[in-house]
Amino acid sequence: MTIAILAHDSRKELALQFCTAYSAILSKNTVIATGTTGRMLAQTTGLPVHCYLSGRLGGVQQITSRIACDEVDLVLFRDPLKADAASITEQNLLRLCDMHSVPIATNIATAEVLLRGMDQGDLDYREGMHPALVEPMPTVQRHAV
Repeated sequence: MTIAILAHDSRKELALQFCTAYSAILSKNTVIATGTTGRMLAQTTGLPVHCYLSGRLGGVQQITSRIACDEVDLVLFRDPLKADAASITEQNLLRLCDMHSVPIATNIATAEVLLRGMDQGDLDYREGMHPALVEPMPTVQRHAV
């Protein structure tokens, strides 16, 4: 499973503490994050984290595009107090999570329930939602006439 971690500045410390406490579960999965959060998470927990750009530089949009491609299974720590609910970025994130049935946690309690549930297999239905790898089209050779 792929877990995206988005932590606004006001939530970074909480996210780091949470991820440290649940590092055993996170280590069994692929963790992706926006730049600063991802680097801090990797340093603090030792987990491998695929870091996208900083959130302010487009990292949230990069992760949102992965959601649209059905490559993300869980999103943790969107901050409803700091996020501008009217922003296009936030609207796209929430809309795509809804459209692609991706659970998203906006608080620590929901994050804990979702992560524990995922560890128990409650999100295994997500495995069937990932796109199948498509074989590349064979190269067509053209002959000169």
